[in-house]
Amino acid sequence: MYVAAQPLCPLMAGPGRGEERVDEILMGWPVSKPLEKTEGWWKIRTHYGYTGWVQPEQLAPDRGWTAAPKLVVTALFADVLSGPEVEFPVLTTLPRGALVTPGEGACPEGWRRITLPDGKNGYTKCSFLEEYCDSALDLPEEALRARVVERAKSYLGVQYRWGGKSPMGIDCSGLTFMSWFFSGVLLYRDAKLVPGYPARAIPLEQCRPADLLYFPGHIALYLGEGRYIHSTARAGSDGVVINSLDPDQPDYRADLPGKLLTAGTVFPLGLEKMTTL
Repeated sequence: MYVAAQPLCPLMAGPGRGEERVDEILMGWPVSKPLEKTEGWWKIRTHYGYTGWVQPEQLAPDRGWTAAPKLVVTALFADVLSGPEVEFPVLTTLPRGALVTPGEGACPEGWRRITLPDGKNGYTKCSFLEEYCDSALDLPEEALRARVVERAKSYLGVQYRWGGKSPMGIDCSGLTFMSWFFSGVLLYRDAKLVPGYPARAIPLEQCRPADLLYFPGHIALYLGEGRYIHSTARAGSDGVVINSLDPDQPDYRADLPGKLLTAGTVFPLGLEKMTTL
């Protein structure tokens, strides 16, 4: 097994820089051994069951990484410095969702020593990190729904990027994936319901906050009271925004309600931990 060793590793539809970007793997995320190889490219499978092509120099051998305790970046971006003061050189900058392991040794107040997948050590602010959960958080349903909604709203204003999953740019299914990722639930990467993943179809009238709205080629996270958050490339939005299904509301988007295919929910929680490498 391998691990993403760059802050952001584009996953392509085929072996080449000119191919379509279908996903992004963030630092510390595990991937399979190569399923296929061609010059300068490997076809791999992510830990949530998505396949694509990546440049092998962006990966590092696992070396026990998967089994180690991990922290996840929750700030939009986190500088990793060579020492525990802001004057030290920046080693790299990690996007929200990147994984690191806790390092050893005492640090000044507010700082945390961390280890990257390539074995290098650095320092970042404690407030930029939280404990990573690889299975669904044991929270009351209402609290879990509220947490997912809060994480989705934290991406408001981020630009739309096809295949994106980070604050540098995110697409519609990237937003719903990341909204649930921080609570230990791994949705399917694209805007559709797929057997074997947590989401299942429900009638729209049963939709509650943190549930999903499926349109042809598009997905949104429901907020309640007819409103939803999504990442859209539509002119004038160009990223993560909130819209309404209610034509009487000022943020109503007229082209989407009539195209709604189904709603979806992950409750009751079931397949919250994927093992598809």
